[in-house]
Amino acid sequence: MRFLALLITMLALAGCQPKEIYVSDGYVRLAAVKGHPAAAYFTLHGGETDATLISVSSDVAIRTELHESMQAGSMSSMKPLDHLAVPAGSKIVFKPGGKHVMLFDVNPIIVPGRTLPLLFTFADGLRIEYAATVIAAGDPAP
Repeated sequence: MRFLALLITMLALAGCQPKEIYVSDGYVRLAAVKGHPAAAYFTLHGGETDATLISVSSDVAIRTELHESMQAGSMSSMKPLDHLAVPAGSKIVFKPGGKHVMLFDVNPIIVPGRTLPLLFTFADGLRIEYAATVIAAGDPAP
């Protein structure tokens, strides 16, 4: 009986823990053509309160940009995003053909099978580090 009471208490306390923003399922697809940018994809999970993502950077890329691809009929286009609202409790998927991070001039030591560090920065000062798996241009997503 004591065990059951302890288990119920632990479950109740676990439910009270604040839910923080986190990143999952991240990977970086290297460019097929040398000198072209790589692209980072991942899922961003919102926390208890609304947040604003202002950048995703990496110390192994000269420059990074948040982008969104769009399709209008047979025409594809891409636009940069200067920020991204992350509503509380949301799940935002960065995937090919949608939102993604462009990584320009990635250090050549980054090859398939390694990880690439990403730093997510939010308007309130929160920073999240994430190690994304690196894959080659033609490889299937992990």
